[in-house]
Amino acid sequence: MKTVEDYLSGQVLLIDKPLNWTSFQVVNKLRWEIRQAFKIKKIKVGHAGTLDPLATGLLVICTGKMTKQIDTFQGQIKEYTGTFVLGSTTPSFDLETKINETFSTEHITEDLIQKTTKQFIGKIQQFPPVFSALKKDGKRLYEFARAGEHVDIPSRTVTISEFEITKINGLTIDFRVVCSKGTYIRSLANDFGKALNSGAHLSVLRRTKIGAFDVAIATSIEDFIKNLSSE
Repeated sequence: MKTVEDYLSGQVLLIDKPLNWTSFQVVNKLRWEIRQAFKIKKIKVGHAGTLDPLATGLLVICTGKMTKQIDTFQGQIKEYTGTFVLGSTTPSFDLETKINETFSTEHITEDLIQKTTKQFIGKIQQFPPVFSALKKDGKRLYEFARAGEHVDIPSRTVTISEFEITKINGLTIDFRVVCSKGTYIRSLANDFGKALNSGAHLSVLRRTKIGAFDVAIATSIEDFIKNLSSE
């Protein structure tokens, strides 16, 4: 059983983030539950790498003195699985916004899909989505996007070490990606669609690994709270 001293001196918590929660909401919930359980006023809690609300999977949460290790964890390689839908795009590159364009897909074959993945292996240039939490001039990019304001976003170099198509079902394709810090899978979906001379958007995303940490041994928020209350 962990004590308040354990959490203050530093813990690394592996949480399986549920759909529609922000990473910030998870951190706030765990911080509040730890404070309530041990009747303390303050404790540092932070996460090592944001997951979008529409994504599920591994969040590495650090408490107490382990928050000093957040940058180290953030820099480690990450693995994702998910689903692209071919033939249509959205402004956010995922299901946060509605489909804004549709494209012909008659020319797309399974062979073309498999071959196109090779274009994205290695170091690539990627533009972050306009609907993202990155800041420019003190504002989040999604604030500009929701206000309909155009903003120039510089590309960034990211590394994709593995990109595997695991299932093809018509225009719905499942994938697995291993990539560097700063990679946007939503942008990969959009760029993949362009490379197919069509369009694509992300419909499902799950983070499965961060460095040596695996979602297979992560805990749900509910189970963490139950275990906390029994400590």
